[in-house]
Parts: sequence; C-alpha cells; structure tokens
Amino acid sequence: MRLIVTKISVGLWAAAYIKNTVKQFAPTLDKPFVIGLPTGSTVLDMYAILRTFAKERLLNFQHIITFNMDEYVGLPAGHPQSYHSYMQRNLFDHVNLLPEHIFMPNGQAQDLIQECTHYEEAMVQAGGIDLFIGGIGRNGHIAFNEPGTSFNSRTHVADLTPSTREANARFFQNDLSRVPRQAITVGIGTILDAKELLFIASGVKKAAAVTHLVTQPATPSWPLTALKLHPRATLLADLEACVLLSGDLKTQLDEAMQADPHAEQWVLSVENKEEL
Repeated sequence: MRLIVTKISVGLWAAAYIKNTVKQFAPTLDKPFVIGLPTGSTVLDMYAILRTFAKERLLNFQHIITFNMDEYVGLPAGHPQSYHSYMQRNLFDHVNLLPEHIFMPNGQAQDLIQECTHYEEAMVQAGGIDLFIGGIGRNGHIAFNEPGTSFNSRTHVADLTPSTREANARFFQNDLSRVPRQAITVGIGTILDAKELLFIASGVKKAAAVTHLVTQPATPSWPLTALKLHPRATLLADLEACVLLSGDLKTQLDEAMQADPHAEQWVLSVENKEEL
C-alpha cells in the first residue's frame, strides 16, 4: 500500500486522478470503466471538481458505470439525506451518465438479503470494479463495515455503531433518533475485489485512523487496515490527517518534505508486516 500525502485539496487530487485514470483506460460502449463511489463530506470537493471536468468536456461519463458503496435502510430514495439524493445533487444530475449505468443499493427493498445478492451479481456482470474510491471512519470503518467485520464479507445489511450514528447525526439536524440504525453496504471482500483502491482521509479528526492504518497489522478490529492486503491500494491524506504519524513513516515524510519542500505530494510505501 502507498500513502500519498498532499498539501493541495484531496478533492482536487482525487478528481484529477479519476479523470486521468478514465482517460488512460479509454472506455467504450463495449468496454466501460466501472467505478465505486462513496458519499460523505470528505468527497464533496471531489464531486464538485468532477462536475467542472464534465462541464468543460474534460471528462466524459457516457461509458462509465457507477456502483455506490452503501445506502441507509428505510430511507426513501427521495429523502434529502438518502445517498440516492446525495449522489443526484452532487454528481448524477450534472454529468452525462446513462441512467442504466447507475447502481445503488435499495434500502427499501422488501427482501434486503436478496437485494444484497443482486448488488453483488450486478458488479460481476459489469466486469468488476476498476477503481473503488472511499473514505475512512474515525473508528476505522470503510463503507459501513464496522469494526469486527470479516475481510471476506460481501454486500450485506450492517448495524451501525453508536459512534457512527453520532458522527452522522449532523446530517439529521443533530437528532440521533432520526439517524437510521442499519445500512446496506458493500463488504470488505467486495472492496478488495476491485482492481484498484483509492481511499481518502482529510483533517485532524481522521489522524488517529490514519496512524493506525499505517502502523498496525491488518486486523478486522480496524476494517481500514484491509487496504494493506490489496496490491494496488492508495491512501490519500492531507497534512492535517498525518499529524499523529510517528516512527519510521514520520521520519520518511519529514525527509521527503525537506528534500522537496515545494512538491504538491509526497509518496510513502506502507507494508503490512503481520497479516492476520
């Protein structure tokens, strides 16, 4: 796994990376580019820049297929805090994605288990995920895979922990009673099946999680550490998210910054010393 520390906006960096990766892939009708997408505040800038790329015809979404990471159970798609609504506001309504190329879990499905199975099948039928974008939670969750989730897990219904629900209460008028207790989420195994992973950490509130990822072995008690098991995984972090780094990695980062203080990014290699 590599850690990229950038002093520019992580949203700008991620959007530019997506644009360049899609262009290099050169998707067509018969060979679409399949991308996994997250929601949340960390990636708002990324979506804003992707919209600009589309408006300026720097990125064509016509032959892109999207799969979202998750959706709350019980919220109608039209609810302002559903992830369907989030994606419509922040991306889908502004780019030339074909409606049949947009896949999101149905949190109101009558049979949630069957919905999870169908979602996994749809990803397989699309040829698998070429690039999965994601954020990381303060307690180490990725998507809604909370601590203790198996690294082999597939798309499933997850019970949200109190800390995750409290973190998301700000989107529900700070009323915890309005925050759903469950979500459909892609599994960790589903994420690891992607050909490439790009996860993003921004701000000092994610610093503890970043430090745990880069210093500890892979363990289900910290789901984000599964990234260390993937051959093409990148954690993109800003400087604030790296304030708690210590030891060898802190030394490597300091030396890299001293050697090239005007660089927009510094790349560090992170090994998983003890796979669990």
